[in-house]
Amino acid sequence: MPRRVSLPTADDLFRPTDEQARVRAVPDTPEQPDPEAAADDAGGELRKPSGRVRHDEKMTVYVTSGELLDLEHARLALRRDHGLALDRGRLVREALALVLRDFDEKGHESVLVRRLIEE
Repeated sequence: MPRRVSLPTADDLFRPTDEQARVRAVPDTPEQPDPEAAADDAGGELRKPSGRVRHDEKMTVYVTSGELLDLEHARLALRRDHGLALDRGRLVREALALVLRDFDEKGHESVLVRRLIEE
């Protein structure tokens, strides 16, 4: 029977070496609504990311290796420069909320529409 080797996780590899360098985890509590957020078309609620909650829906998105590497670089930069420990899913949900809010506010002039037209 082959033995499986247990490797350290990224948190173990990048753990702080002193108390001052501790990375603060992203809080599990819901954030206060952003007053500048646009109203959601469905129910008039403010559009914001779902954060760290149990998600009932799943969506699979295929990305190139370069896009995945860019996402990981952004995640690690947020951790290194801002002390935010978050997973890729949270980062994608935050980015999605920002793009959709911009689309709700600006419509045809939004970054999303301009980029899709350029393709």
